[in-house]
Amino acid sequence: MKIGSISGLTYRVGDLDRTTAFYEALGFRPGKRDERQATVYVNWFWLTFTTADDDAGAAVAPGSGPTLYLKVDDIDEAHAAVRAAGFTPSTEPRKVPAGRREFLLLDPDGHRLAFFTK
Repeated sequence: MKIGSISGLTYRVGDLDRTTAFYEALGFRPGKRDERQATVYVNWFWLTFTTADDDAGAAVAPGSGPTLYLKVDDIDEAHAAVRAAGFTPSTEPRKVPAGRREFLLLDPDGHRLAFFTK
């Protein structure tokens, strides 16, 4: 088997309006939306937010899940833009052991976004 690409992620959230507004303020493009879920895009990559439990019927806690890494050209400029949009990053831009510079921002449900540059 050969995996061609990673296309997107689905996150459980508490409030679709609040979450989509947050991501759109960061520059994500809005996509499909209904009363239970909404999708936003960066290029071809999608994030779908849902207020429904998973298909197996198990409750999924908002804020649980992986860290989403967002590559930017200038980490200091991105940090300033995030702050100018009214958001408070969890960390200042810093060099991490992997060698990249990054800062963390939590979305309204506690999902981790890592803005980084190499």
